[in-house]
Amino acid sequence: MNSYTTSSAECFATWKKPASNLKPQCIIIPAYNEGKTIGDVVKKCRHMTDFSIIVVDDHSSDETRHQAAQHGAFVVPLPMRLGAWGATQTGLRVAALSHCTLAVTMDGDGQHDPSSIPSLVGPLLAGKADVVIGSCPQRGTLARRIAWTFFRHLTNLHVFDITSGFRALNHKAISLFASERATLLDYQDLGVLLLARQHGLRILEVPVVMCERRNGASRVFRHWGIVFWYLVYTSVLGLSKRDYFPLKQADSTTLSPSSPSN
Repeated sequence: MNSYTTSSAECFATWKKPASNLKPQCIIIPAYNEGKTIGDVVKKCRHMTDFSIIVVDDHSSDETRHQAAQHGAFVVPLPMRLGAWGATQTGLRVAALSHCTLAVTMDGDGQHDPSSIPSLVGPLLAGKADVVIGSCPQRGTLARRIAWTFFRHLTNLHVFDITSGFRALNHKAISLFASERATLLDYQDLGVLLLARQHGLRILEVPVVMCERRNGASRVFRHWGIVFWYLVYTSVLGLSKRDYFPLKQADSTTLSPSSPSN
Protein backbone atom coordinates (compact mmCIF):
# COMPACT_ATOMS: atom_id res chain seq x y z
CA MET A 1 0.00 0.00 0.00
CA ASN A 2 1.49 3.35 -1.04
CA SER A 3 1.69 6.64 0.83
CA TYR A 4 -1.00 8.25 -1.35
CA THR A 5 -3.75 5.80 -0.39
CA THR A 6 -6.74 7.22 1.47
CA SER A 7 -9.70 5.61 3.19
CA SER A 8 -13.18 5.58 1.63
CA ALA A 9 -14.48 7.69 4.52
CA GLU A 10 -11.81 10.32 3.92
CA CYS A 11 -12.51 10.17 0.19
CA PHE A 12 -16.25 10.78 0.66
CA ALA A 13 -15.62 13.63 3.10
CA THR A 14 -13.25 15.24 0.58
CA TRP A 15 -15.94 15.17 -2.12
CA LYS A 16 -18.62 16.68 0.11
CA LYS A 17 -16.88 19.71 1.60
CA PRO A 18 -15.44 21.51 -1.45
CA ALA A 19 -18.24 20.52 -3.84
CA SER A 20 -20.16 23.75 -3.29
CA ASN A 21 -17.07 25.70 -4.40
CA LEU A 22 -17.08 24.26 -7.90
CA LYS A 23 -18.23 26.39 -10.80
CA PRO A 24 -21.24 25.45 -12.98
CA GLN A 25 -18.83 24.30 -15.71
CA CYS A 26 -16.14 21.74 -15.00
CA ILE A 27 -13.48 19.57 -16.61
CA ILE A 28 -13.24 15.98 -15.37
CA ILE A 29 -9.93 14.14 -15.78
CA PRO A 30 -9.63 10.51 -14.66
CA ALA A 31 -5.98 9.75 -14.01
CA TYR A 32 -4.01 6.64 -13.16
CA ASN A 33 -0.24 7.06 -12.73
CA GLU A 34 -0.20 10.23 -14.84
CA GLY A 35 2.23 12.07 -12.57
CA LYS A 36 4.48 12.99 -15.50
CA THR A 37 1.74 14.70 -17.49
CA ILE A 38 -1.20 15.65 -15.27
CA GLY A 39 0.32 18.91 -14.03
CA ASP A 40 0.84 20.20 -17.57
CA VAL A 41 -2.66 19.08 -18.61
CA VAL A 42 -4.26 20.92 -15.68
CA LYS A 43 -2.16 24.00 -16.37
CA LYS A 44 -3.26 24.10 -20.03
CA CYS A 45 -6.91 23.62 -19.06
CA ARG A 46 -6.72 26.54 -16.64
CA HIS A 47 -5.14 28.66 -19.35
CA MET A 48 -7.89 27.84 -21.88
CA THR A 49 -10.97 28.07 -19.61
CA ASP A 50 -12.19 29.28 -16.25
CA PHE A 51 -13.89 25.92 -15.60
CA SER A 52 -13.35 24.07 -12.36
CA ILE A 53 -10.99 21.12 -12.89
CA ILE A 54 -11.74 17.81 -11.17
CA VAL A 55 -8.96 15.22 -11.27
CA VAL A 56 -10.07 11.78 -10.09
CA ASP A 57 -6.95 9.94 -8.97
CA ASP A 58 -7.68 6.27 -9.68
CA HIS A 59 -5.55 4.95 -6.78
CA SER A 60 -2.26 5.91 -8.44
CA SER A 61 1.07 4.78 -7.04
CA ASP A 62 2.95 7.87 -8.25
CA GLU A 63 2.53 11.61 -7.62
CA THR A 64 -0.56 12.10 -9.80
CA ARG A 65 -2.65 13.33 -6.89
CA HIS A 66 -0.05 15.82 -5.65
CA GLN A 67 0.87 17.14 -9.11
CA ALA A 68 -2.79 17.77 -9.92
CA ALA A 69 -3.43 19.57 -6.63
CA GLN A 70 -0.24 21.60 -6.96
CA HIS A 71 -1.43 22.94 -10.32
CA GLY A 72 -4.84 23.98 -9.00
CA ALA A 73 -7.16 21.02 -9.57
CA PHE A 74 -9.77 19.74 -7.14
CA VAL A 75 -8.55 16.18 -6.55
CA VAL A 76 -10.79 13.24 -5.69
CA PRO A 77 -8.53 10.39 -4.44
CA LEU A 78 -10.08 6.95 -4.81
CA PRO A 79 -9.38 4.32 -2.11
CA MET A 80 -9.26 1.58 -4.76
CA ARG A 81 -8.81 1.42 -8.50
CA LEU A 82 -12.10 1.68 -10.41
CA GLY A 83 -10.81 1.89 -13.99
CA ALA A 84 -11.30 4.66 -16.54
CA TRP A 85 -15.09 4.69 -16.53
CA GLY A 86 -15.43 4.25 -12.75
CA ALA A 87 -13.11 7.20 -12.20
CA THR A 88 -14.92 9.27 -14.83
CA GLN A 89 -18.30 8.49 -13.30
CA THR A 90 -16.97 9.47 -9.87
CA GLY A 91 -16.10 12.87 -11.33
CA LEU A 92 -19.55 13.12 -12.91
CA ARG A 93 -21.16 12.36 -9.56
CA VAL A 94 -19.13 15.13 -7.96
CA ALA A 95 -20.28 17.42 -10.77
CA ALA A 96 -23.92 16.39 -10.31
CA LEU A 97 -23.65 16.87 -6.54
CA SER A 98 -22.24 20.34 -7.18
CA HIS A 99 -25.08 21.22 -9.59
CA CYS A 100 -22.74 21.61 -12.57
CA THR A 101 -24.62 22.27 -15.80
CA LEU A 102 -21.77 21.45 -18.20
CA ALA A 103 -18.87 19.01 -17.98
CA VAL A 104 -15.97 18.13 -20.25
CA THR A 105 -14.28 14.75 -19.84
CA MET A 106 -10.72 14.27 -21.08
CA ASP A 107 -7.63 12.15 -20.54
CA GLY A 108 -4.71 13.05 -18.31
CA ASP A 109 -1.98 11.74 -20.63
CA GLY A 110 -1.75 14.83 -22.86
CA GLN A 111 -3.55 13.24 -25.82
CA HIS A 112 -6.52 15.62 -25.68
CA ASP A 113 -5.75 19.24 -26.50
CA PRO A 114 -7.52 21.72 -24.16
CA SER A 115 -7.58 24.26 -27.01
CA SER A 116 -10.39 22.15 -28.53
CA ILE A 117 -12.67 22.62 -25.50
CA PRO A 118 -14.48 25.68 -26.97
CA SER A 119 -15.35 23.59 -30.06
CA LEU A 120 -16.84 20.90 -27.82
CA VAL A 121 -18.92 23.14 -25.58
CA GLY A 122 -20.18 25.41 -28.37
CA PRO A 123 -22.96 23.06 -29.59
CA LEU A 124 -24.09 22.48 -25.99
CA LEU A 125 -24.40 26.20 -25.33
CA ALA A 126 -26.28 26.61 -28.61
CA GLY A 127 -28.73 23.87 -27.58
CA LYS A 128 -27.82 21.66 -30.56
CA ALA A 129 -26.72 18.57 -28.64
CA ASP A 130 -26.65 16.87 -25.24
CA VAL A 131 -23.40 14.97 -25.80
CA VAL A 132 -20.56 16.28 -27.99
CA ILE A 133 -17.69 13.96 -28.93
CA GLY A 134 -14.24 15.21 -29.93
CA SER A 135 -13.68 13.07 -33.02
CA CYS A 136 -10.33 12.21 -34.59
CA PRO A 137 -10.84 9.09 -36.78
CA GLN A 138 -7.43 9.41 -38.43
CA ARG A 139 -5.71 8.55 -35.13
CA GLY A 140 -7.03 5.00 -35.33
CA THR A 141 -4.69 2.03 -35.51
CA LEU A 142 -5.77 -1.00 -37.56
CA ALA A 143 -7.24 -2.66 -34.46
CA ARG A 144 -9.10 0.50 -33.48
CA ARG A 145 -10.52 0.98 -36.97
CA ILE A 146 -11.71 -2.62 -37.09
CA ALA A 147 -13.45 -2.16 -33.75
CA TRP A 148 -15.04 1.14 -34.80
CA THR A 149 -16.40 -0.27 -38.06
CA PHE A 150 -17.64 -3.47 -36.43
CA PHE A 151 -19.52 -1.65 -33.67
CA ARG A 152 -21.07 0.91 -36.00
CA HIS A 153 -22.65 -1.93 -37.98
CA LEU A 154 -23.56 -3.92 -34.87
CA THR A 155 -25.30 -1.10 -33.02
CA ASN A 156 -26.44 1.30 -35.78
CA LEU A 157 -24.66 4.09 -33.91
CA HIS A 158 -23.74 6.82 -36.37
CA VAL A 159 -20.55 7.76 -34.55
CA PHE A 160 -17.12 7.54 -36.16
CA ASP A 161 -14.76 7.93 -33.18
CA ILE A 162 -16.54 5.58 -30.77
CA THR A 163 -13.65 5.30 -28.29
CA SER A 164 -12.96 9.00 -27.81
CA GLY A 165 -13.10 10.01 -24.15
CA PHE A 166 -12.90 13.70 -25.07
CA ARG A 167 -16.53 14.73 -24.62
CA ALA A 168 -18.74 17.57 -23.46
CA LEU A 169 -21.98 16.90 -21.60
CA ASN A 170 -24.92 19.08 -20.65
CA HIS A 171 -26.90 18.75 -17.42
CA LYS A 172 -29.17 16.05 -18.81
CA ALA A 173 -26.20 13.90 -19.86
CA ILE A 174 -24.34 14.50 -16.57
CA SER A 175 -27.38 13.30 -14.61
CA LEU A 176 -27.78 10.18 -16.77
CA PHE A 177 -24.11 9.16 -16.74
CA ALA A 178 -23.82 9.77 -13.00
CA SER A 179 -26.82 7.54 -12.29
CA GLU A 180 -26.85 3.89 -11.24
CA ARG A 181 -27.90 2.89 -14.77
CA ALA A 182 -24.38 3.72 -15.95
CA THR A 183 -22.50 2.25 -12.99
CA LEU A 184 -21.80 -1.26 -14.27
CA LEU A 185 -20.41 -0.19 -17.63
CA ASP A 186 -16.82 -1.40 -17.94
CA TYR A 187 -15.77 0.59 -20.99
CA GLN A 188 -16.61 4.27 -21.23
CA ASP A 189 -17.17 4.32 -24.99
CA LEU A 190 -19.87 2.17 -26.55
CA GLY A 191 -21.90 1.45 -23.41
CA VAL A 192 -22.18 5.14 -22.56
CA LEU A 193 -23.22 6.07 -26.10
CA LEU A 194 -25.84 3.32 -26.23
CA LEU A 195 -27.21 4.50 -22.89
CA ALA A 196 -27.39 8.06 -24.24
CA ARG A 197 -29.25 6.91 -27.36
CA GLN A 198 -31.61 4.75 -25.31
CA HIS A 199 -32.64 7.86 -23.34
CA GLY A 200 -33.05 10.06 -26.42
CA LEU A 201 -29.97 12.25 -25.94
CA ARG A 202 -28.70 14.06 -29.02
CA ILE A 203 -25.13 13.07 -29.94
CA LEU A 204 -22.90 15.28 -32.07
CA GLU A 205 -19.30 14.76 -33.20
CA VAL A 206 -16.95 17.67 -33.87
CA PRO A 207 -13.50 17.23 -35.42
CA VAL A 208 -10.54 17.80 -33.10
CA VAL A 209 -6.80 17.29 -33.33
CA MET A 210 -5.35 14.77 -30.88
CA CYS A 211 -1.73 14.61 -29.80
CA GLU A 212 0.45 11.56 -29.36
CA ARG A 213 -0.03 9.91 -25.98
CA ARG A 214 2.78 11.25 -23.77
CA ASN A 215 2.49 8.65 -21.04
CA GLY A 216 1.25 5.04 -20.81
CA ALA A 217 -0.63 3.05 -23.47
CA SER A 218 -4.19 2.20 -24.42
CA ARG A 219 -5.52 -0.51 -22.14
CA VAL A 220 -7.54 -2.02 -25.01
CA PHE A 221 -5.63 -1.55 -28.26
CA ARG A 222 -2.14 -2.45 -27.12
CA HIS A 223 -2.54 -6.21 -27.69
CA TRP A 224 -4.67 -8.26 -30.12
CA GLY A 225 -5.76 -10.64 -27.35
CA ILE A 226 -7.22 -7.75 -25.37
CA VAL A 227 -8.79 -6.37 -28.54
CA PHE A 228 -10.51 -9.73 -29.11
CA TRP A 229 -11.91 -9.75 -25.55
CA TYR A 230 -13.05 -6.15 -25.96
CA LEU A 231 -14.86 -7.05 -29.20
CA VAL A 232 -16.64 -10.02 -27.58
CA TYR A 233 -17.53 -8.21 -24.35
CA THR A 234 -18.77 -5.08 -26.07
CA SER A 235 -20.62 -7.05 -28.75
CA VAL A 236 -22.80 -8.66 -26.08
CA LEU A 237 -23.51 -5.21 -24.67
CA GLY A 238 -24.18 -3.81 -28.14
CA LEU A 239 -26.62 -6.58 -29.09
CA SER A 240 -28.49 -6.21 -25.81
CA LYS A 241 -28.97 -2.49 -26.41
CA ARG A 242 -29.56 -2.50 -30.16
CA ASP A 243 -32.75 -0.86 -31.38
CA TYR A 244 -34.20 -3.66 -33.49
CA PHE A 245 -37.54 -1.86 -33.60
CA PRO A 246 -36.55 1.80 -33.13
CA LEU A 247 -39.21 4.19 -31.92
CA LYS A 248 -39.46 7.64 -33.43
CA GLN A 249 -38.43 10.25 -30.85
CA ALA A 250 -38.53 13.98 -31.42
CA ASP A 251 -35.47 14.71 -29.29
CA SER A 252 -33.18 11.86 -30.30
CA THR A 253 -31.52 13.30 -33.41
CA THR A 254 -28.05 11.89 -33.92
CA LEU A 255 -25.60 14.08 -35.82
CA SER A 256 -22.10 13.39 -37.08
CA PRO A 257 -19.47 15.33 -38.99
CA SER A 258 -18.57 14.48 -42.53
CA SER A 259 -15.85 11.89 -42.35
CA PRO A 260 -14.47 9.21 -44.62
CA SER A 261 -16.05 5.83 -44.09
CA ASN A 262 -13.83 3.09 -42.74
